[in-house]
Amino acid sequence: MTSVRLRLLILALLPLVVLLPLLLWLAVGRWAANYDNLLIANVESDLRIAEQYLDQILATTGGDVAALARSTRFREAIAGPGSRLARFLDAERTTLGLDFLYFLPETAAGAAARKWPVIATARQGGSATEIDILSGDELAAIDPGLAMRARLPLIPTEAAVPTDRVVEDRGMVVHTATDLGAAGRPGVLVGGILLNRNLDFIDTINALVYQSEDATDVERQGTATLFLEDVRVSTNVRLFEGERALGTRVSAVVRNRVLGEGRTWLDRAFVVNDWYISGYLPLTDSFSRRVGMLYVGFLEAPFVAEKRSAFILVFSAFVAVLLLTIPLFLRMAGGIFSPLERMNHTMKRVEGGQLDARIGPVSSRDEIGEVAAHLDELLDQVQERDRALRSWADELNTRVEDRTAELRAANEKLETTYQQLVMSEKLASIGEITAGVAHEINNPVAVIQGNIDVIRETLGDDAAPLMTELNLIDRQIARINAIVGKLLQFARPSEFNAFSEHVDVGTVLDDCLVLVDHVISRRNVTVTTHRGDDVPQVRINPGELQQVIINLVVNAVQAMDGPGELSLSIRAEGRDGRSGTALVVADTGPGIANERLNTVFDPFYTTKPGEGTGLGLSVSQTLIRQSGGLITVRNREPGGAEFTVWLPEDRDAS
Repeated sequence: MTSVRLRLLILALLPLVVLLPLLLWLAVGRWAANYDNLLIANVESDLRIAEQYLDQILATTGGDVAALARSTRFREAIAGPGSRLARFLDAERTTLGLDFLYFLPETAAGAAARKWPVIATARQGGSATEIDILSGDELAAIDPGLAMRARLPLIPTEAAVPTDRVVEDRGMVVHTATDLGAAGRPGVLVGGILLNRNLDFIDTINALVYQSEDATDVERQGTATLFLEDVRVSTNVRLFEGERALGTRVSAVVRNRVLGEGRTWLDRAFVVNDWYISGYLPLTDSFSRRVGMLYVGFLEAPFVAEKRSAFILVFSAFVAVLLLTIPLFLRMAGGIFSPLERMNHTMKRVEGGQLDARIGPVSSRDEIGEVAAHLDELLDQVQERDRALRSWADELNTRVEDRTAELRAANEKLETTYQQLVMSEKLASIGEITAGVAHEINNPVAVIQGNIDVIRETLGDDAAPLMTELNLIDRQIARINAIVGKLLQFARPSEFNAFSEHVDVGTVLDDCLVLVDHVISRRNVTVTTHRGDDVPQVRINPGELQQVIINLVVNAVQAMDGPGELSLSIRAEGRDGRSGTALVVADTGPGIANERLNTVFDPFYTTKPGEGTGLGLSVSQTLIRQSGGLITVRNREPGGAEFTVWLPEDRDAS
C-alpha cells in the first residue's frame, strides 16, 4: 500500500512526471514521423530525377538515330558500296555514344520485326525507343565485346531469392529503331546503348541526384543502381575496398513488391551491407514486361544518429528539470507528511490486530493535530467494543457449528433413506409384476417345449427336413427361459444368491476377457488394461462379479459400434472411510445423454430396443449393492462413457 507522502507527491507531481512526458513523447514521436516522411519524400524526389534522366537518355538516343536516318550524309552513304556504309555507321556510332548501330535491309527487318516491337514500329514508318533485354548470343551476334561486357558472375546475397544461376549473361539495352523511308532504300536503322557496366550512366545519375545542398542539413551518402531483374548490372554501391557490387542481388521482399507487383518501393531497405532510405522504380521493356529496376538511395545511419541525438537532448533536458523540481516539492511538503505518516502507521498496527496502538500527542496544532486526537479517542472505543463483540461471536459460532453439524447429518440420513425407499418401492412393484409374468410365461413355454419333443418322437427320422425349424424353436424357447430367469433373478434376487468368497478382481477380469474375446475381435476394438499396486481383495460371488464385468464390457463394445478403444483399470480406492477396489470400464463411444445418466440403472431401460431386456445394468447394480458396493456412471471429457464398480475390501482375506 502506498504511503500518504507518496500519494500526495504523486498528486502534486502528476502533471510534471506523467502528463508532461506523455506530451513530450507524443511531440517527439510526431517530429520523428515527420522527419521519416521527409526522408521518404527526398528519396521519392531523387527517384523522379533519375527516372527523368533515363527518359532523357531514351529520347536522346531515339532522336539521334532518327535524325541520322534522315540526314543527307546517311543517304549518300547508303547509296554507295556496303563497305562505305559500314565505316560510316561505325564512325557515327562513336560520335553518338552508342554501343551498336547497324542497318537492317527490308528482308532482315521483316524477320527482326516479329521478335522486337521497336523494329516492327519502324517498319510501319515510325520510330521507337525502349528498354529491351538481349541474350548473350544476341549480343555476341552484334559484337562479341558487348557479350563479354554484359557477362557478370552472380555473387551470393543475403535475403535474396534462392537461385541455381551462377552468371548473368543477358544485357539490358536502350533499344531504338527508325524507318528509312526518306533514304530511298527500304529497311530499318537500329541502334542502342548497353547499360550493363555502364558506369558513366550510373555515375551521372548519382551526380545529378546527390548534390551538396540538402534540406535535412545532414550530408547524404547516396548511391544509384540499375537492375536487370534483381541483379545489379550497373551500380556505384561498394562491396568492399572500393569494389562495385556488380552481380549482387536485391532482397526477396523488394523483388516481390517491385517486379512481382509492379509497385514503386519508397522505404528503408538493406542494400548489400547497410540500411538505406531507398527508392526502387520498376522498368518495363518493349513488351510491357517488368524486366528491371532503377534504384536511388542514401545511407540511413547519419539520419538515425541525428534523430537519436535529438531524442537524447530533449529527454536529458526533461530529466534535469525533474531532478531540480522534485526536491523542492519534498522540502515544502515535509511539514505535512510527518503527522499523516504517524496516523497511517498507527492504523496499520491496528489492522494487524494491535488494538492498543495509539498516535499520541503531535506537535502540529492545526486540523491534522485535532484529527489525531479524535482518532485516538475512537480507537479507545473500538477496542472496548471489540472485546464485547469477540465474546458474543465466540458463543454464537459455537452454537452455529453444533446446529449445522446436526442438520448436515440429518439431511444426509434423510437423503439416503429417501433413495432407499424409492428404490425399494420400485423394485418391490416390479418384482411382483415380473414374478407373475415369469410364472405365466413358463407354463405355455413348457407346453410348447413338450409338444416339440412329442413331434420329434412321433416323426422320428421323418423329422429330418424340419430339423432346422425345430432347432430354431428350441433356441427361442431357451432364450425365453433365459429372459425369464433374469426377470426372476431381478424380482427375487435373494433366491438366486450363491456363496461369496475372497475374490481378486484382476483374476476375474482376465477370465471375462477370454469369454468376450470374440465380441471384441469382431468389432476391431483395442483393449488397454492398467492394474494398480496393492489392490485389495473383495468378498463377492465370483460368478456374479463375472456377470457384472461381462455386461459392462459387452455394453461398451456395442456402444462404440465399430473400431474404438476399451480401457479397463483396477486400483485401490477408499470411500467414506472404507478401503476397497475400483474397476473402471471406459469406452470411446458417443457416451450417454446427460438427461439419461440417472436412469441407466432403471429396470427395462435399454438403448438397443429389440435386442436386449434392459435388465443387465439393473441386475448388475443389485448384485454389487448386495455385496456392499456401488456402481456409478459418468461421461468422459474426450467422449465416451465410464462405469466404475467399487467393492469394499474383504477384511477377512488377510
